[in-house]
Amino acid sequence: MASRLNPYLNFPGNAREAIEFYRQVFGGSLRMSTFGEFGNAAPGTEDQIMHAMLDTDRGFTLMVSDMPPGMEHQPGNNISISLSGDDADELRGYWERLSEGGAVAMPLEKQMWGDEFGMCVDRFGIQWMVDIMPKQG
Repeated sequence: MASRLNPYLNFPGNAREAIEFYRQVFGGSLRMSTFGEFGNAAPGTEDQIMHAMLDTDRGFTLMVSDMPPGMEHQPGNNISISLSGDDADELRGYWERLSEGGAVAMPLEKQMWGDEFGMCVDRFGIQWMVDIMPKQG
């Protein structure tokens, strides 16, 4: 298997809700493991997500987990997940679903460099950028 770079997102107890939302957005196959499945879980965390992985038909992989007890959840503004390509209908669909219930920082619209581009924060606080490039040739 070739090396891959995948986003891995951490949540303060709502990772299951978040990854199920992303499965609705992107489709694909979802695998989840809870802290309880591996025994010795802290009380109240048995059903929280220790690791979940979403693999989509388009080749996207997204991983998530809940923060275990004792680890502080510190969401930041130093990372965004970027979706790009020239399949305008597909990317607009992702944009619509990701921005629903969230906040649009920059509307998805034609930019001076020729692409359609937008930025939003989804309802889980994750920043997304969508870039629709003109089809070549």
